[in-house]
Amino acid sequence: MPQSLNRRQLLGAAAAAGAAATLAVPGTASAGGSHASRRVPRDQISVQLYTLRNQLNVNLEDSLAELAEIGYTRVEHAGFVGRTAAQFRAALNAAGLRATSGHVGIPQPFDASVWEAALEDANIVGNKFIVHPFFGQGANGPIRDAAVYRAFAADLNKAGRLARRAGLSFGYHNHHAEFFRQTGTKLTGMDILFGETDSRYVHFEVDLYWAFRGAHDPVDIIKENRGRIKQVHVKDLDVNAAFADPGDGLIDFGRIFENSREAGLIEYIVERDDAGSPPRTPADALATAERGYDYLEGLRF
Repeated sequence: MPQSLNRRQLLGAAAAAGAAATLAVPGTASAGGSHASRRVPRDQISVQLYTLRNQLNVNLEDSLAELAEIGYTRVEHAGFVGRTAAQFRAALNAAGLRATSGHVGIPQPFDASVWEAALEDANIVGNKFIVHPFFGQGANGPIRDAAVYRAFAADLNKAGRLARRAGLSFGYHNHHAEFFRQTGTKLTGMDILFGETDSRYVHFEVDLYWAFRGAHDPVDIIKENRGRIKQVHVKDLDVNAAFADPGDGLIDFGRIFENSREAGLIEYIVERDDAGSPPRTPADALATAERGYDYLEGLRF
């Protein structure tokens, strides 16, 4: 099949490069030594399909099958790749995958009927989690108005109540703009979102790369918000503050995951925003997915 991928050829180079990088990265199996006994459970390792968006548009079915061959059993979707929710679920089923989580933005201004339709799709796909993916940027750049964040927090609570009624856990995914201090306060936007959302209805999916880009240590975020971080995006940071495959950059993930119980973590989601974008090829995103899975599977902390 011309669209099919030779996984052995595609991933061999990535594995070789990753092995060398692992020796130098704190928090890896080699760094942990004989004293390291904890690990990321294999059945809690996922991948955000935004990482593979270009490759999925080339061939959805073959790409999902490749993810299953790598070892993934769960994914987080970001849309349905031009399919209906039912068609997307069928493609996942054929590959032996579950979309336990999905990125879906809440309507702004908030519209309960629109959101309920999104929740219905989430249940068709089989989601356990539904996550709002983006906030914090306005027409003139990063939002610096605390009132805007407070109004959005109220909308997150509304969305979370409806999600819970539909049998779903609703979360919020950060970037870096949320870590700006809001004008006239000592609070960041993220402080407001944590402080003014109801823990019964809203959890957080902390993107570890973007937290560091926002000059905040994820360990501090965990300790200040115990039990509220059910999901993380495992995305690495290179020496130029650009994206890297998990395990190849500067982030000591083992140090963060030592606090997983305190956080409430139950899903570790591999992601790289530019994994299949030029100058990389769409198929390179599968190499990132392989590298990320192998890194998490081998990590001891």
